[in-house]
Amino acid sequence: MIYPFAAEFQSDRLRFLNLWNTTAFRMTLGMCLLLWLTNDVFADEPKPDRTTAELVGDLKPSIVVISFTGRDGKQEGLGTGFVVSEDGLIATNFHVIGEGRPISVQFADGTKRDVIAVHASDRQLDLAIVRIDQKGLKPLALGDSDAAKDGQSVVAMGNPLGLKHSVVEGIISGKREIENRPMLQLAMPIEQGNSGGPLVDRAGRVLGVITLKSLVTNNLGFAIAVKSLKPLLDKPNPIPMARWLTIGALNPREWTPLFGARWRQRAGRIQVEGLGQGLGGRSLCLSKQAPPERPFEVSVHVKFKPEDGAAGLVFHSDGGEQHYGFYPSNGGLRLSRFNGSDVFQWQVLKEVRNEAYRPNEWNEIKVRIEKDRIRCFVNGTQVIESEDDKLTSGQIGLAKFRHTEAEFRSFRVGKEVPSHHPSPEAIGRVAEIVKDVTSRQTPGESVLNRLAPEGPAASAALRERAREFEQQAERLKQLANDVYTERVQVELRKVTDGGDDKIDLLAATLWIAALDNEELDVEDYRREIDTLGADLKKTLPENADDASKLAALKKFFFEELGFHGGRLSYYARSNNHINEVIDDREGMPITLSILYIELGQRIGLNLVGVGLPGHFVTRHEPKEGESQLIDVFEGGEFLTRAKADERVFENTNRPARDEHFATSKRRDILIRVMSNLLRGAQNEKDVDAMYRYVDTMLTLDPDAADYRAMRFEICAFSKRLEQARMDADWLLDKKPEGVNLKRVEEIKEQLAK
Repeated sequence: MIYPFAAEFQSDRLRFLNLWNTTAFRMTLGMCLLLWLTNDVFADEPKPDRTTAELVGDLKPSIVVISFTGRDGKQEGLGTGFVVSEDGLIATNFHVIGEGRPISVQFADGTKRDVIAVHASDRQLDLAIVRIDQKGLKPLALGDSDAAKDGQSVVAMGNPLGLKHSVVEGIISGKREIENRPMLQLAMPIEQGNSGGPLVDRAGRVLGVITLKSLVTNNLGFAIAVKSLKPLLDKPNPIPMARWLTIGALNPREWTPLFGARWRQRAGRIQVEGLGQGLGGRSLCLSKQAPPERPFEVSVHVKFKPEDGAAGLVFHSDGGEQHYGFYPSNGGLRLSRFNGSDVFQWQVLKEVRNEAYRPNEWNEIKVRIEKDRIRCFVNGTQVIESEDDKLTSGQIGLAKFRHTEAEFRSFRVGKEVPSHHPSPEAIGRVAEIVKDVTSRQTPGESVLNRLAPEGPAASAALRERAREFEQQAERLKQLANDVYTERVQVELRKVTDGGDDKIDLLAATLWIAALDNEELDVEDYRREIDTLGADLKKTLPENADDASKLAALKKFFFEELGFHGGRLSYYARSNNHINEVIDDREGMPITLSILYIELGQRIGLNLVGVGLPGHFVTRHEPKEGESQLIDVFEGGEFLTRAKADERVFENTNRPARDEHFATSKRRDILIRVMSNLLRGAQNEKDVDAMYRYVDTMLTLDPDAADYRAMRFEICAFSKRLEQARMDADWLLDKKPEGVNLKRVEEIKEQLAK
């Protein structure tokens, strides 16, 4: 029997034999074979006699110098990039492009172009792709970093120490995973300015993006494996420069930077780096908040490096060169008056040293301006008093000097600003409460004389005692963290009390993020979302319908703001901390969905959360018409029920059920955010974080027996014995299903020993 496909095959075979017999076909095939054998057109590797000079000659047109400028228009950053598409896309490191700064590129032939958009960016991967307005560029081919071999010869091009288009050769000495990023370890010298440049094999294919120099040796560096760059090309998150310039930027309605340097704001802190252009390398950042009539106080917490730098408060500023300054400097504390732009108009009024100042740590500095004197404090202790009255009014703000990199938090002004640093009376009260935890004294010479005759036994006993004190110190740190956690939980309860519809979802999610960030200012981020909502509303025509609002929200959220799904370490805390999602424009499905819901509500859209297993989405529920599922993690894609079912199965390997599509209660959304944080802490084996997350989950749902059992075991492990006993009693009394009560009894008995 001849099957139909067999007959068809025989017919094709006859046609091929007839073609083979033609001279033209034989000659064409022979030429192809000759080319394949004698040339590298189809080969994976170049000709063996190809020199480095020839390779560099091919690469050079695709390599660019990337720089960004400061507010004064002067160059502040310098790095490298390389072309990845002919229509204007250039890859580099995230840290090269400088958040909130105009960016430009320069080619080897001198051609300069301004960057018109950040096509894709990922802070955690330290990768970015920028776009310029130019076609016909020569892109570099992206290779296979997984196939790279130890000992393989590689070449890097960049701009080390400002030496443009420099070349260095080396080898791959290993593959590493550093902070969840796949990296290639390199045996070659890497310097500042190489960052963002391509690491290529001998065929010119990109294997990685240069990113790190070893601090141990000069001939050791690292490159991010190119496989991490490819997802950014596949799923970009374009941000036009007009929006990019706002990322990390200070709110112009609140602050005015002066004299250069780079001031920015992130995660509740104001940060500054770079050399200022004012006297003494000074740069100011003046608050637009008008100070009250005297007397008034202004305070801030400041930390900076190196310690021989200087950073602190300014007051009575005329908006230019004249002002007072109170700041730590080189281990001391100074009150200075600046009368002009040269050194002859700078007067140090008083300079002191005081043990209340803690080098290399956060210090609270405060100035009280009275009618006839100025009083300066550090960590609650007055250190300077002056009757200087040459300047009597003006703005307040922050200052940094010379090469200092400084951070500021908790800037406050008022008639009286209570100190965050505990008073001596408070310290006394706390000491009495924890006197059994901290019991120590500095031994004098008489004690030493009595111990010396004991010989080695004395040293051993002292070391054992020292270990006990270290454990006591850990308990105190733990207690301090628990006290802070309780403070956050009090605020969380305030915004989650009452019915589910009364829960302030944004504020609650921000307070959850505050569990890990003591500097986070919830009200600042609420105002930022309100501002974004107002900006979005301005784009809508009058009487816009829901379809127009949905389209405007999608464009604003993804195209203008550049929000996108996190590509690295899905359960990373940054993807679950909604303040960092706002800062970095990157998150996981649930945090992105919360922001989408909040912005949608501000323009009158009824958006709700839907907790699909393994993948949180939102749903638009109009007053009239059909509801529509929206996958915010995937760029606002509309989902059919069939597509959503498919997504659930992909994530869980189980079919979706109707109850999975129910509208999520706000309290359940918060618990899901907490669950994500808890999973990350479990992966990192961070017991203290696990405790504060589970403890907070029980604040949201006190009757959750599984979380109660988990807290019981964590408390037993971390020596929070009183809480462990209370949880054990609760579990043994309630006898909830699914809890191993026998294990609870066993652990409780061990705690009693």
